Amino acid sequence: MEFTAKQIAQLVQGTIDGDENAVVNTFAKIEEGKKGAISFLANEKYTHYLADTECSVVLVDESIKVEKPAKATLIRVKNARDCVAKLLQMYESMKPKKQGVDSLAFISPKAKIGNNVYIGAFAYIADGVEIGDGCQIYPHATIMENVKLGSNCIIYPNVSIYHDCKLGNNNIIHSGSVIGADGFGFAPNPETNSYDKIPQIGIVTIEDDVEIGANTCIDRSTMGSTYIRKGVKLDNLVQIAHNNDIGENTVMSAQVGIAGSTKVGQWCMFGGQVGISGHITIGDKVFLGAQSGVPSSLESNQSLIGTPPMESRPYFRSQAIFQRLPEMYKQLNALQKEIEELKKNK
Repeated sequence: MEFTAKQIAQLVQGTIDGDENAVVNTFAKIEEGKKGAISFLANEKYTHYLADTECSVVLVDESIKVEKPAKATLIRVKNARDCVAKLLQMYESMKPKKQGVDSLAFISPKAKIGNNVYIGAFAYIADGVEIGDGCQIYPHATIMENVKLGSNCIIYPNVSIYHDCKLGNNNIIHSGSVIGADGFGFAPNPETNSYDKIPQIGIVTIEDDVEIGANTCIDRSTMGSTYIRKGVKLDNLVQIAHNNDIGENTVMSAQVGIAGSTKVGQWCMFGGQVGISGHITIGDKVFLGAQSGVPSSLESNQSLIGTPPMESRPYFRSQAIFQRLPEMYKQLNALQKEIEELKKNK
């Protein structure tokens, strides 16, 4: 599908500098541009690419000064990143959706399948499953007994959704993710000198507009439900333990791990490899830098980093001091020896 620079400018409310009839039909990075591609420029340090890029159209922030003539048609906008995101969403929505049930899929006669659904080869749909309209279930996905799936969800290959879990509308679950595996519940048994498994009889509830990255695991609760609230976005390799409650529009980067029975507020942002202990509460709009370790509850509206987490300025000052510790240790020993010599000479 093709669009002209004029059509794109009208869509993103931008102004054109160049040929308004320039045609694009794909996207490209500005340094890897080709004819018929559109790209964007939101950082002044990359302006040198404008002179050489082969892209036909480039979205450019209004604040950026272009000193050399550009080969491409420029569309000036307030925020080029936001505009390209809008265009990518439109581009994705125009792709035709898969429909139909592959003959190699297994669907229980006791399952309920909505309209315009795609179910790929070797997908497994168990008894009592309900799948809403417009869902896409890719090959080798496993949806176990009594799972409820809302409308327009995408379940990619090799996803496993355990029994009784509930998912809302417009959710995306990427390959290898596991929803509803048992929580990590064991009790030591002195009589057998081993651990007794505590049955995990709860479920996972995922609300609307959630996206879950590849190989992420969300454990079912011991009782009740583990909750992933509306608009949550989880990266790859995230671990959400049993009985957690993750607040609306919270986002987590890769390898975040949250222990059981922890409540996370709305609009939080956790960097990669953040670790959060169990049975605590994280307030709303808490931003945690990568590799932060959280041993206790945090109040709302904080931006923190480190273990235990602290504000960024004292954290980086502390790190600077930490790097000097060997030198400071030598100085301390030398001072201690001088003091001992002074005491002897009194």
